[in-house]
Parts: sequence; C-alpha cells; structure tokens
Amino acid sequence: MVTGQIGAVLVPAFGWQVMLLIGGIPGLLIAFLILGLPESPRWLIAKGRLAEAEAIVKAIEASTDRRVTPATTGGRFTNSASSPPVAVEAQSRWIMLLSGAYRTRTVVAWILWSSAYFITNGLNNWMPTLYNSVYHLDLQQSLRAGTLTNVVQVVVLIGCAFLIDRVGRRRWTFASFVVGGLLLALLGISGAHSARAAITLVTLSYGVIGSANAVLYLYTPEIYPTRMRAMGTGAATCWLRLASAAGPLLVGYLVSAQGIRAVFLMFAAVAVVGALAATRMLETQNRRLEDIAA
Repeated sequence: MVTGQIGAVLVPAFGWQVMLLIGGIPGLLIAFLILGLPESPRWLIAKGRLAEAEAIVKAIEASTDRRVTPATTGGRFTNSASSPPVAVEAQSRWIMLLSGAYRTRTVVAWILWSSAYFITNGLNNWMPTLYNSVYHLDLQQSLRAGTLTNVVQVVVLIGCAFLIDRVGRRRWTFASFVVGGLLLALLGISGAHSARAAITLVTLSYGVIGSANAVLYLYTPEIYPTRMRAMGTGAATCWLRLASAAGPLLVGYLVSAQGIRAVFLMFAAVAVVGALAATRMLETQNRRLEDIAA
C-alpha cells in the first residue's frame, strides 16, 4: 500500500530503479528479524528435542494470561493433557504429498494457489500499465489507482483476520472466488470501456480474491503433519510462482489480440476454477493439527 504511493512520487523523478534500492531495505530487516523467531515446538518434538520444545511453549504461555478452555474433539478444542504422546517422526519424501490421504488435499491446494495468484498478480502487475495505456490516465494517476487495490485488500484482510475462525477456511475461500469472479465477469461484459468502472471493480475483486491468498498461507500448513509441512507449503507456493509468471504473459497477449474485455473474462474463468477447487477443501476450522494430519 505504501510502496505504490512512494512509487507515484519517486518513479517519475528518479526512474524505476530507485524502487529496487528501497525494496532492499525491508528485505534486510526481515533477515535479521527471522533470526529472533523461536523454532516450531512441534518440529522439535518430532526430532525428539523435548526439553527445547517445552522451554519454548512455557515462554509462549508466560507471554499471555489468556487461555483456551479445553473441550472435546469434533470441531472443538481438546485437552492436550489427554492426548497421546507424540512419537518421533521419520523423514518424509516429497512424493508423499501425492500419496494416500494427502493426494486430494495437495491437488486442491495447488489449484487454489494457482488460481488465486494467477488473478491477483496478473491484475497487480498489469493494471497500472493498462490504466495508462488503455484508459489514458497519466503515470501518477495510474500508480495511485493501482495502489487503491492494495488499500482495499488491507481492509478486507483485517476483516478476514477477525472472521476466518468463525466463517471457516472453505466458506471464505469459496465466497472470495465467487464474488471476485462475478465482479471481473461484470467488468468484462459491460464495464471495460470505462476507467472509473475498471478502477472500482478491479479494486474490489482484487481485494476479495486477495484475501483468499492470505487464507491459503494459513490453510496449507494446517493440512499436513509437521514432518511434511514445510515441504507441502513449499510445493504449493511453486504453483504460485508458475501462475504469477503465466498470468501477466497471457494478459499481454490477450490485450493485443482480443482487447481488454477478454482479459477480465479470462480472470473470471480462472475464478470459477478456484471456486470449484474450494468446494473440495478440507475444513480445518477449530481443529487440532494432529487430528487434521492423521
């Protein structure tokens, strides 16, 4: 959100290269912050390093007075004291992502990541250029219109953070694709000729579908056991990269070959694919990770 506003001021004056210099600063900060993160207690337990896991859990518990009341399983929290001990887990191979109980959840996750980022990165990468070249806004107006999409996404994500554990991952993701897809279809059918309509509908659809991106970062680690979690999430994000490369390429082709309306209709079609995949999601709302991974 802030980057777009900075770019609107600095790029016309200093060129696009200045944004790469500015972008390096948070990258370096993140590298130092990561060094201060505690290790995953579940990972430590899986490796038999119980004392280290115990110390981290105690530190987490000491940081807050809030507690969850234990309940029974079946969509509710359980008392960890009655849970069976966790055995040290064997090393996993990537092929396990496509075996047995994990096959469906893996394929569904890959489709969701591909669909969501095909749309959002396609819109995010191209819309400032399209605002300038197709809708004839000047450079600063185009950058600020592009930034508006990120502003709306922040607002939607705040709502998602407070509601996702009540609504559920599957319902939220399905609704995001449906609503975002309808907005893009409406734009492709009737509103692509208007800059105002394009800014309004693209901004809303990006914000809504962009919230599904955040849910996927929450959902994907939940559907795998600790021994496969990093591998499963990493494989899923590979599809994010592929989709992020394919989306902008197809946008460029369609704009020149079929016009701007075809671009929005293409994104709407991909949203339909994402919505269908969302119906097959494994709901993880208020469930213990050990139960989900079983």
